Amino acid sequence: MENRIETGSCFCGAIAAEMHGEPFWICYDHDDDCRRAIGSLVNVWVGYRTDQFRLTRGMPKSFSKTKGVARTFCPECGTSISYLDEGLSNELYVTIGFLDRPAGFRPQAHAYWQMKLPWIELANDLPHVDGYCRKRDPSFGDPVDR
Repeated sequence: MENRIETGSCFCGAIAAEMHGEPFWICYDHDDDCRRAIGSLVNVWVGYRTDQFRLTRGMPKSFSKTKGVARTFCPECGTSISYLDEGLSNELYVTIGFLDRPAGFRPQAHAYWQMKLPWIELANDLPHVDGYCRKRDPSFGDPVDR
């Protein structure tokens, strides 16, 4: 079987990347920090190992508000690119909006379900998790406890 290669780019095209191999996790995220950072009522994160992600053009800017968490975005157009959490070792999450072919990434669960906006109705039977849907190193705390 051929190695899957996906590409992504920001709105203005200044940042581009390749993701090699299969993502290990894909989930909806209802967290209020992500909602604010992404500018959307819900986001889908596509999880890759850090060595699966390779920038092919440009250099994203990084921002951190929460201990151990860095979000990257295009410094020209503001497109959100990724989320890197030191509490989730060797995991890099790419936002669905950065991917060139987002239809190929079906979510597996809902994270931070308790933060879902009350008027959102999603007709699926995916698991609903009240916090992280991945095991996170507890020494970094929970971003909800900010």
